[in-house]
Amino acid sequence: MIKSKLEKELKPWLSGAERVVIVGIGNPIRMDDYVGVKIVQHLQGKVSEKVYLIECETVPESYIHEIVNFNPTHILIVDAALLNAKPGEAKLFSPNVLENFPAFSTHILPLRVFCDYLAGTTGAKIALLLIQPKNTDFGEGLSPEVEVSAEEVSKTLLAVLP
Repeated sequence: MIKSKLEKELKPWLSGAERVVIVGIGNPIRMDDYVGVKIVQHLQGKVSEKVYLIECETVPESYIHEIVNFNPTHILIVDAALLNAKPGEAKLFSPNVLENFPAFSTHILPLRVFCDYLAGTTGAKIALLLIQPKNTDFGEGLSPEVEVSAEEVSKTLLAVLP
């Protein structure tokens, strides 16, 4: 279910992609919050040279220079977020959704500022791939639902990336 809907959303968004940056965001000690980084880890060694993978953890702003230097046409930010959905459910959003949901993320990050800066600096198309967490308590490891979702999202990304 996740794969077909997500694939239908990602394919048109990736249309014309020449260089794609995938930014994995998450806190390694907040369980499901780490899903963005886990997805990037699943993709390591499996993508083409047209895809640049970054494990940002909780400081995506520290990687702006690397992102800009790759000269991407597309930037996909993968993160856990409170979507009022089933645990593990993944959805693709435009960064402008952050204007309406100030507490969208499960951690405090200047994602809107990050997205605005990257859009202005790179001219790249930017999207947020957000996954509903089940548990963001202190601890390590993803919940079973979110682990399955991370694997499905990774497979979907591999199927649609240049």
